[in-house]
Amino acid sequence: MLTLASLRTRWAALIGSFVAVALGVGVMTAMGLGLAATLDPPARAPERFGSSPVVVAGLDRLTVEVRRGPGTAWVSQKLAYPHPVDERLLAELRKLGPVTMGSQEEIGAAGVDAAGVDAAGVDAVGVDAAGVDAVVADVRAVVGDRARVLTGDARRRVDPSYERDAEALVAVNSLLGTAGGVTTFVSVFVTASTFAFVVALRRREFGLLRMAGATPGQVRRLLLGEALAVGVVASGAGCALGAWGAPVLVRALVDGGVAPTWFAVPGAVVWPYHVAFWTGVSVALAGAWVAARRAGRIGPVEALREASVDTGVLPLSRRVIGAVLLAGGLGLLTWKVGTDPAELLKRKTYTTQPMLLITAAAALAPLFVRPVVRLVGAVLPGAAGLLIRENAATSVRRTAAVAAPVLVTVALAGSLLGAAGTVAQAKGAEAEARTRADFVVTGEPGGGLRTDVARGTGATATVAGSASTAVYVVEEGSALVRSDARAVADVAAFASVARLPVVAGDVRELDDRSIVVNEEWERHEVGQSVRVWLGDGRPVRLRIVAVLAPGTGDNGAYVTAANAGGAVVDRVEVRVGSGADRAGVAAALEGAAAGAGGTVRSAEEWLAANRPGTRAHTRLGFLVVLGIALVYAGIALAGTLLMATSARGAELRSLRLAGATRGQVRVVVVGEALVAVLVGVVLGVAVTAVNLAGLVGALGMVSAPVGVAVPWEVAGACVGVCGVVAVVAAGGAVGRR
Repeated sequence: MLTLASLRTRWAALIGSFVAVALGVGVMTAMGLGLAATLDPPARAPERFGSSPVVVAGLDRLTVEVRRGPGTAWVSQKLAYPHPVDERLLAELRKLGPVTMGSQEEIGAAGVDAAGVDAAGVDAVGVDAAGVDAVVADVRAVVGDRARVLTGDARRRVDPSYERDAEALVAVNSLLGTAGGVTTFVSVFVTASTFAFVVALRRREFGLLRMAGATPGQVRRLLLGEALAVGVVASGAGCALGAWGAPVLVRALVDGGVAPTWFAVPGAVVWPYHVAFWTGVSVALAGAWVAARRAGRIGPVEALREASVDTGVLPLSRRVIGAVLLAGGLGLLTWKVGTDPAELLKRKTYTTQPMLLITAAAALAPLFVRPVVRLVGAVLPGAAGLLIRENAATSVRRTAAVAAPVLVTVALAGSLLGAAGTVAQAKGAEAEARTRADFVVTGEPGGGLRTDVARGTGATATVAGSASTAVYVVEEGSALVRSDARAVADVAAFASVARLPVVAGDVRELDDRSIVVNEEWERHEVGQSVRVWLGDGRPVRLRIVAVLAPGTGDNGAYVTAANAGGAVVDRVEVRVGSGADRAGVAAALEGAAAGAGGTVRSAEEWLAANRPGTRAHTRLGFLVVLGIALVYAGIALAGTLLMATSARGAELRSLRLAGATRGQVRVVVVGEALVAVLVGVVLGVAVTAVNLAGLVGALGMVSAPVGVAVPWEVAGACVGVCGVVAVVAAGGAVGRR
């Protein structure tokens, strides 16, 4: 009964927690429904061999035996270039029934250079799959282990769109998972902060309850009962909100080009609602748990206080937790920079890494309130400025509660988008530093280019063709690792047009029995031999002739055309000789490339078109996360300021009695709110600076170009929104008094 009475009386104080939990559950429900769609996508009819009951496709996986514990195990990786279906097998299949042929895209059709060398390293034409109108058992008996036999929905694996759709679903899964995780973090953060501030405002009330005979356990159960009621009702509302918002989210993903056009919300799935509902209830209880423990320690003497003076704003437990989180965040960052800097450059790492430091800064915020307020408030003039500065510095709880959501928003904006932009900027600088070419000719995927595409340039240009491929290596005896690679047709020409970050050896010594690797390989000493599997699965043993700096991850391996593993030339780089007619070379390239299906660009144009950047789904995911954080910040700011101002009635009346006008009172209250927002901005910028400093250190450790990309526009927009919400909420609360 006491809990229900408290809810009826204190509903305004709990409205912020209600909205935060409801919004969080709504977002989690929508994200969960989207994840359900990625885990169990709708069945789609095969496009390429829809009329054939059985499809025979070339082997597409490399399987290798490795050590696992005391025994061995078989691990596999998808081949860069699947095997073709050989003519002998096709002849046997024709005896079973009609066979529908499916040719690969003219692989290697133009893959012979002027010297007569097969630049692709494979047969000019291959059949990657064939449809067979026969009994499945008969087909399996004929095929054996020479190829794959696909039936039913599995026939889609040879469709041109299959890989694209699979990659898109992985991107959507990653985006929604990241956004859902950050949503849970922010909702717990805001809910805990709101309940903690509610306890601070209700000290006298809890003191009266203790004076009336309530035990600490009864006070704790009162708060937890309120949190449970808020959690259950808000979670139910959030599930309804998520059911409405999921189709909107799916449409946004499809329109943004992140999800396939057929992506849709599943009809009969209930687990996202259960997960979101019980997570919402748990978030509400978790957010109130620490506040309830603090409320249970309030003594009867609190009811006798006449002044609302902040005492014990940073208890020992909070100091210890904040110090541990701060030490953990800084220690983890330093450890990764020193031992595995490449890990810090990965999206999953720089997305989750800031959470520790953000939580630590929020936990220790009361320690920084007074010095930051003194610094910020030093520029405020007059009596109003003095009052704003002293009120903000004295009311540490209120200032820290207002600053916390601003801290989260600014730190997330700076850390997430700043890290993504910094890594993308480094990748772009690396790509620019790796080429000395004046022109780059590229072909259609799978189309193949001839290295004599520059035949009209005569001896005035150096021409180097290369192909995108992959190599596989077993590291530490237990893991099969894929490494992207480029296959070079003419090593001497390639060395002339490329500028690789060599740390040992000489790229010009590359031949058919050797390889160039980077420092991330387990074996990376010049002269060592390493066993690798090529892009088509052929095992070879190659000698290391040069080692590259790992950089941001784009410095892969290099092999010759003989070890291309099924690849075809897809890029030709041309360097114009000294004193040559650049315009004439360009014209000759244009004429030759037109007949070969190639596109000619200057090196600057090619770099601009292929400059690595933040992927669309990554940026969309970060913007979703920031949007959620910004909404939460608005809720927390408005709720905290409304609660705080409603509890300052006596103080504001005293100001009026001392001669202050209503406008002057409003200026003081709004000024305090803005100072608190600035405290959050300062702390958020500090967290961002630490995270980006760690990222810059990691770039330096991997010998990558160092630079910082700060998202000033997004961070400024977040600060502006928080400032507007603070002004409106604080000014509106004063206007009602």
